[in-house]
Amino acid sequence: MVNEELFIEETIATTEPPPPVPELSPEELKRQRITIAVIIFVVFLFVLATLVSIYYLSLPTTDTENIRDIFIIFLSLEFLVLGLTMMILIVQLSTLINLLQNEIKPIIDSTNETANTLRGTAMFISENLTEPVITLNEYLSALRQFFITLGIFRR
Repeated sequence: MVNEELFIEETIATTEPPPPVPELSPEELKRQRITIAVIIFVVFLFVLATLVSIYYLSLPTTDTENIRDIFIIFLSLEFLVLGLTMMILIVQLSTLINLLQNEIKPIIDSTNETANTLRGTAMFISENLTEPVITLNEYLSALRQFFITLGIFRR
């Protein structure tokens, strides 16, 4: 019970409060509110246009050929925008590939070379320092045991 209380007290004492949320400047706050208002307005216009379209299409006197033609024009414009978006995406992808090949790959190669150098250094130290010291300790231990067996040294 006492250990649990100490653990709880240590936990409470060592936990830090979360970092404070940064305050937005008045400009950022205004820009954020304007962005939210524009998004709400666009959604409202979309819903309103959908409702008006449904109303006019349900009237018996509506000329559906004109609506069909307008819809086809709208779809062609949408495909044009999608095509432009795809071209921008391809350009961005090629920029990313260029970044990976020309900037990040040399960093990775340098890191790999450093790791290989470190591996070689560790092997060198192992062969030229650690193994001789271990061998010396083996011989000294055998010599000590020999002298203990002869009775020259005591444990």
